Formats: sequence, structure tokens, C-alpha cells
Amino acid sequence: MLNLSIPAPERSRKLAPEPVTRLASIRNALRIVDSFGGGPASDFDDEAAHAWSDSSDASKRCFDRQSSELVAAASAGLEAVSFQRASGLDASVAALRVIADELRGGLEDLDRILSRP
Repeated sequence: MLNLSIPAPERSRKLAPEPVTRLASIRNALRIVDSFGGGPASDFDDEAAHAWSDSSDASKRCFDRQSSELVAAASAGLEAVSFQRASGLDASVAALRVIADELRGGLEDLDRILSRP
């Protein structure tokens, strides 16, 4: 699992399903590639955890699969950027935008899955 956050505050120590905690990693990856991203995301998302508990089994499976795929995409994108920088190259602004747009779109899709009845 991708996790780019600093130690979480006390409220983040609540237990949440792994697919819900993936949201923090995805949001942190977005903050790395998006200059307007802000600081680290909390490991716990109260709204997502509540929506998760109210979701159908089918929605949970879909969310789990899509969040795993989005974490893999974020990892691959950040690895490519890291490799470029380690090679002495600057990551292109266009490449960072593509990664950020992909992560933003993926997070929106995940929100829609959890908001299904």
C-alpha cells in the first residue's frame, strides 16, 4: 500500500477498512504532484468510513478494486517522477498534470461508488 503521510493524529487511530485508508495515500500522492495540493491527508476519513459501512457488498468490492488500481497508478506515476529526478532530470509539468488529473478523477469515481444507495 502506498502511504506518504506523516504520523497521523490521535483521531486517525480508529480502525477503518483498508480500502478506506487507501484514500489518504491517494490524496497524499495527489498532493505530491499537484502544487495546490496542501499538506498530508489524515489516515482516517470519517465520511468515507461511514459511507463504507452503509454500502452494499457489491459497492464495497468495486471500491476495493478501484482503490487498489488507483494506488498502483499513483505508485507507478510517482516512481517514474522519482526516477527522472534521480537521473538528474526534472519531471515535466505536463507529466505531473497527467498524474494529478488521473488521481483526481479516480478519487471522484471512488466518492461516487460510496455514495451509491
